[in-house]
Amino acid sequence: MVNSTQPPRPKQLDSPVLPKVFKIVGRAQVWVYKRTGGRIGGKWRIGAGFRKPVPTLLLDHSGRKSGTTYTTPLLYITDGADTIIVASQGGLAKHPQWYRNLCANPDTHIQIRRERLPVRAVTADPEQRARLWPRLVDAYADFDTYQAWTEREIPVIILRPRTE
Repeated sequence: MVNSTQPPRPKQLDSPVLPKVFKIVGRAQVWVYKRTGGRIGGKWRIGAGFRKPVPTLLLDHSGRKSGTTYTTPLLYITDGADTIIVASQGGLAKHPQWYRNLCANPDTHIQIRRERLPVRAVTADPEQRARLWPRLVDAYADFDTYQAWTEREIPVIILRPRTE
């Protein structure tokens, strides 16, 4: 349900061109991030991140149907040894592809700066989400806006370290 304290979702965000633009920009960010070890592309400086940059990681995920490996740049926070990400997709009505891929194939890798780490993805249960959500919003305030724009509950994903 859309929260009345948040502005309505801008119609231009529903343009069919935007996913293509996001895909191109994401690929460019992954390319630069990998080549610079996250020195460039390792901080998100768009939206709420303009004033308060947010750390960015690279998430590998296998296509649940194709088996193809994809890499997606995502904002993150840490919680002890765990790394926390959000399947917000800018408040769109559907979960992002990478999230559906992780649900099907939870064992994967992330890259933070130059370090590549094996992780297992677990969707936070309601209690974990309630504890982590305020910390995520503190890191990137736009997450609250995205949640207000969609009727789905935006998943919070815990990436737990694993041994290979």
